[in-house]
Amino acid sequence: MTSVTATAPVALPADWRDLFALTKPRVMSLVVFTALCGLLAAPVMPPLVIGFTAILCIALGAGAAGALNQWYEADIDAKMRRTANRPLPAGRLDPQSALHFGVGLAVFSVILMELATNYLAAGLLAASILFYVLVYTVWLKRRTAQNIVIGGAAGAFPPLIGWVAATGELALLPALLFAIIFLWTPPHFWALSLFVRSDYAVAKVPMLPVTAGLEATRRQIAIYSVVMALAAVAPWPLGLAGFIYGAAAAVLSAMFVAMSIAVARNRATEPKQMRPEKRLFAFSIVYLFALFTALVADRWLLP
Repeated sequence: MTSVTATAPVALPADWRDLFALTKPRVMSLVVFTALCGLLAAPVMPPLVIGFTAILCIALGAGAAGALNQWYEADIDAKMRRTANRPLPAGRLDPQSALHFGVGLAVFSVILMELATNYLAAGLLAASILFYVLVYTVWLKRRTAQNIVIGGAAGAFPPLIGWVAATGELALLPALLFAIIFLWTPPHFWALSLFVRSDYAVAKVPMLPVTAGLEATRRQIAIYSVVMALAAVAPWPLGLAGFIYGAAAAVLSAMFVAMSIAVARNRATEPKQMRPEKRLFAFSIVYLFALFTALVADRWLLP
């Protein structure tokens, strides 16, 4: 008889799909969308090629931040089920290649932004990349449950950068768009962390459900949702947006707050019972897309 000896599977070599996965394309899609909305909501429009280049630079910068985040957190990703198959923990890509890819992409995106638009937009893009990598990933992620609260600023930059790429200056409306995403980030991520908290616990990442418990996290989700709703509606009474945006913001924000209250009232401890949390997480993505779409519609459809 012939004996068969089991051998460990050999990891396949990396290809372009692994490099693309390093950029966190799902996150990038939201970044690109909000940046584009910030640009389209601006009072002046740059030439088409300049606008396209600006959005491309923001996408590349977001991809660079995602790649550097995965390079630094490969050990954490290996311990969590939802991230264990990423290119680095799965062994399809070596860390040095990921580091070089991320740094190269970051430098190229900032230089191209400066050449295509202006120093301020390039500076904000550089700041957003550095904030995500150094402040959120390196400093906050493993040290404090406030990682998402403070680190959320990195994801709030895109509409601000899009606006500045078009106008060359800051203004109140893009600052409010920054505030909306900044306040949206904690309830969005905490809703997710509630039903995947075991992953964070195993990886020893101090997400709020792990450090403060389920009840405290649910309460914080409701509080942040209410404050976010006020920021989302604010452009309308301040005269920075019209009826289309104001009505959409009011309805969408009321739905968001109602879902957050349902989360706060939920007492489930098992992921299968956390339907309000899963509904809020799914709706939070729809919310941001719909809110920013309404802003652009308001800008282009109303006189």
